[in-house]
Amino acid sequence: MTRPGPPVGPLGGRPPREHAEVAVIGGTGLMDLPGLCDRRTLTLDTPYGPPSGPVGLGTLGGRRVAFLARHGAGHRLLPAEIPFRANVYALKALGVRLVLAVSAVGSLRADLPPRRLVVPDQFVDRTRQRAATFFGGGLVAHVSLAEPFSPVLRQALVAAARRLGHDPLDGGTYLCMEGPQFSTRAESRLYQAWGCAVIGMTAHTEARLCREAELPYASLNLVTDYDAWHPAEAAVEARAILAIVRDNAAAAAAVLAEAIPHLPTGPLPEHSALATALVTPLDQVPAETLARLEVLLAPYL
Repeated sequence: MTRPGPPVGPLGGRPPREHAEVAVIGGTGLMDLPGLCDRRTLTLDTPYGPPSGPVGLGTLGGRRVAFLARHGAGHRLLPAEIPFRANVYALKALGVRLVLAVSAVGSLRADLPPRRLVVPDQFVDRTRQRAATFFGGGLVAHVSLAEPFSPVLRQALVAAARRLGHDPLDGGTYLCMEGPQFSTRAESRLYQAWGCAVIGMTAHTEARLCREAELPYASLNLVTDYDAWHPAEAAVEARAILAIVRDNAAAAAAVLAEAIPHLPTGPLPEHSALATALVTPLDQVPAETLARLEVLLAPYL
């Protein structure tokens, strides 16, 4: 049963009384998280505005889990409209330490047909309209993104999928396009020639911000189509992929439920990503910037 919680916000300083250890960000088709027990719904606010929607908070596999649908209730937010900074900030302020995300993607490889699962290890960014950093306003930081997805969380997803009988692709490059339109054939063939495995519109932005927030992040990609490059397949259309999206959502929920109990409890390298990234001395940073980023900077203040 879902019990509504009171509004919490703006989040800053101390985390609210409610907390979670693991977060799941649901994408196209995964608008809820089956099996989340003793669920509460929190309405939050942050220095970056409200997140995409209420955060579901409960227990799954013995772990405290927060669930957030990135496109909002009813899938009403375009990729460029998603408040990525508010989403990640809210999860960080709830005490989340590990983030698993689910994304519908197009395939850029013949061996990745619809309904195949992919756990990427790299991305290429082709977006141009998004705020993809928490920093600025008098504070410069440069985090490393050489390995943008947490290797430990990636392997947890791969292992869980295999235990359930899936054959996930372990690795591959995710091309993040701006959208909301799908690719032209020329673009699709270009990205294929670059060696990219899948194409989507959201994961890179979350990965960047989670690294700045010192949150290990991994993405479970669900193939729905062949984008526009495949000579024997029709170009992708939203209506045509809805049935596949429903099947993929069920598979994703099962993989998450299998993976979450096996996630690590100790520190991971991403938990100290800012230790070598902060360039500006904190005593020279404007007070308003420190206040805005207190949830992220707490270990260094």
